[in-house]
Amino acid sequence: MTPVELGKVVHAALTRVVQANGLDSTELPAEVAVERPRNPEHGDYATTVALQCAKKFGTNPRQLGEKLAAELAADPAIAEATVAGPGFVNMRLAAAAQGALVSNILQQGKKFGTGELYAGKKINLEFVSANPTGPIHLGGTRWAAVGDALGRVMEAQGAEVTREYYFNDHGNQIDRFARSLVAAALGEDTPEDGYAGAYINEIASQVVIDDPAVVEMPAEERQEKFRAAGVEMMFDHIKKTLGDFGTHFDVYFHENSLFEKGKVDEAIEILKDSGNLYFEDGAWWLRSSAFGDDKDRVVLKSDGNAAYIAGDIAYVKDKFDRGHDLCIYMLGADHHGYIARLKAAAQAMGYDPDGVEVLIGQMVNLVRDGKAVKMSKRAGTVITLDDLVEAIGVDAARYSMIRSSVDSTLDIDLDLWASQSNDNPVFYVQYAHARLCSLQRKADELGVDTEAADLALLTHEKEGKLIRNLGEFPAVVASAAELREPHRVARYLEDLAGDYHRFYDSCQVLPKADAVDNDTEASLHSARLALCAAARQTLENGLQLLGVTAPERM
Repeated sequence: MTPVELGKVVHAALTRVVQANGLDSTELPAEVAVERPRNPEHGDYATTVALQCAKKFGTNPRQLGEKLAAELAADPAIAEATVAGPGFVNMRLAAAAQGALVSNILQQGKKFGTGELYAGKKINLEFVSANPTGPIHLGGTRWAAVGDALGRVMEAQGAEVTREYYFNDHGNQIDRFARSLVAAALGEDTPEDGYAGAYINEIASQVVIDDPAVVEMPAEERQEKFRAAGVEMMFDHIKKTLGDFGTHFDVYFHENSLFEKGKVDEAIEILKDSGNLYFEDGAWWLRSSAFGDDKDRVVLKSDGNAAYIAGDIAYVKDKFDRGHDLCIYMLGADHHGYIARLKAAAQAMGYDPDGVEVLIGQMVNLVRDGKAVKMSKRAGTVITLDDLVEAIGVDAARYSMIRSSVDSTLDIDLDLWASQSNDNPVFYVQYAHARLCSLQRKADELGVDTEAADLALLTHEKEGKLIRNLGEFPAVVASAAELREPHRVARYLEDLAGDYHRFYDSCQVLPKADAVDNDTEASLHSARLALCAAARQTLENGLQLLGVTAPERM
């Protein structure tokens, strides 16, 4: 029985108590929350519903708690229900109810942990969106892992997620990139505001190899040639890097298309017609301060060129016009100002500002031998996704980025994450899965299966703790999706792996060599094997949500 299922049992019991005592049933809560108490001696689960509702019912919390506990104790799924303090209700589950959860996990298989929190909701999830002017740096790497994991947990909650990469191929940074390539091809110094690194020389050389005459072209034509070819090569590299990292996108949206297809002009005209764009000092301004921004923003500059926010406005409109209910932007640490700006843009265009959500990710630092790693061999000035994968591998790179809240700066200890030890969190979780797979192979050799399992025999303290932790998985996935915090799944898996290892060390799962089991012992071994299978399935499901492999051998 999961906490959610137990909450429904408690709600039903509370309803019966209220009706039997003539209390006002309209004051019943929509649902009842249960949680695992800090001290396991108090019970398997506890609820504070009597404390929360007693005043509404015009009764004493302790008295309401006692009546609720008596009603719960009559339920065959609950072995014991008691009242503590002013009205806390503590519960212990019957062994059969705990065993039913194991059976349920095995029946659901890969679907265990899924829910319907966002059923029918169309979500546009934009992340990474690194400029095609260089390899993906560590900030983009963090979003590549976290964004992909967030998409997975939201899909597990029923959402239709469109993973989108905003390909920024319009603006000054692309011009600087092109000038840098031209300078490299001509053997000139990197422009003062340009890009440097071995990758610039590699791309410039390839452009010349593909078209040797490019260096003799007129300056403007040559610049455009290097721009077009260089951006295409850089973006091909970015897409390959992301694909090798296990991060794939449904849509690669080109910023330039907003201008080429007239969508920026269309958005500007809509804003003018609505009065949300006004003319002052030779420029057109968005009344963004009327929609929560700290100031109004220039959309069309005095020289007639569109400001950067013009593309943002058109892009917001395009996302909603494609039928998305929620548009999530995952941006870097220096983009706090975009939160109010994007919401204001949506509201000015007539959309619900709550349909725009901006997540801000903090910086990532690498450490090796206790010292900061500051230089990339290839990019020249920044550490890249490729550098990190080369140092610790894809699984460790993804897991290390996901397991901490993006609200905090992240320090990655390369020595730790490259190690094969229990101090390495991803190794610890993957080893638990591999150990469970090895156990199953051994069971197959011994002819032990789960057919004779009597799951009510799972009464050992460590069995109960493992089962209750397994029961938390659906709620963890739901909260990870709702709070946009996939790191909750990673931390849960580490706790689950720990509970499994402790269970395995305390409980004999398979019969000892040459032992002859009686029927009860055989059924217990089968029950414990079923519990192990449920743990293995849950670890696999959780790792899949993170985009991390679940190895069968290590």
